[in-house]
Amino acid sequence: MLQRAFDNGVTKLLLPNIDSTSLKAMQNLCIAYPKNCFPMMGLHPSSVKEDFEDELAIVKKELFGSTKYYGVGEIGLDLYWDKTFYPQQKKAFIQQVQWAIELDLPVSIHTREATDEAIEILSNPNLKAARGVFHCFGGTTEQAQQIINLGFHLGIGGVLTFKNSPLREVLTPIDLKHIVFETDSPYLAPMPYRGKRNESAYILNIAQKLAEAKEVTLEEVAKTTTKNAAQIFNI
Repeated sequence: MLQRAFDNGVTKLLLPNIDSTSLKAMQNLCIAYPKNCFPMMGLHPSSVKEDFEDELAIVKKELFGSTKYYGVGEIGLDLYWDKTFYPQQKKAFIQQVQWAIELDLPVSIHTREATDEAIEILSNPNLKAARGVFHCFGGTTEQAQQIINLGFHLGIGGVLTFKNSPLREVLTPIDLKHIVFETDSPYLAPMPYRGKRNESAYILNIAQKLAEAKEVTLEEVAKTTTKNAAQIFNI
């Protein structure tokens, strides 16, 4: 899978953490491919349960420990699957953003069915130093502008390639300097792989679709979005 990504020109991969169960596998991959794989550390909102404070303690230990992390993520809010732990999700989200600010690290933010709620939280003056990416963005033009005004980038994935996706119209007027590409692997594979396992090699298909929508060259899209990601995550 990594070789297929490399063959398509995708040579640097940022790996978001989910919770304590995903940590070791992610770290092992980054040890095996130190020039290609860069770890992030965070607690995914869907993993925020009764034991979220124990999970957060692990996140804190890792972030402030000896391992180098390139971002805090995947963190955020998820109101799609289950709203039971929404108060705990908010608490975990705010705490991890605060750690990111303290460590001067970007954040990768998950906001499924909760984009407005995340924007509201990040509009708090106490969190104005936060920066990073709204992962898997699929919102409106208004939301996109609010996110950009907060100093964040839009993470764009396979949804852009779906038939009749409104995302193409939303992104057409937005400057490339505000956009980065991502997969949400193993989900949201772009066309023509929709419904199959997603992987980083397919970033090329997403880039091609954005180039078509914005009527610019693939080279321009690749150059700018790669530069954006390199600057955000310092890689």
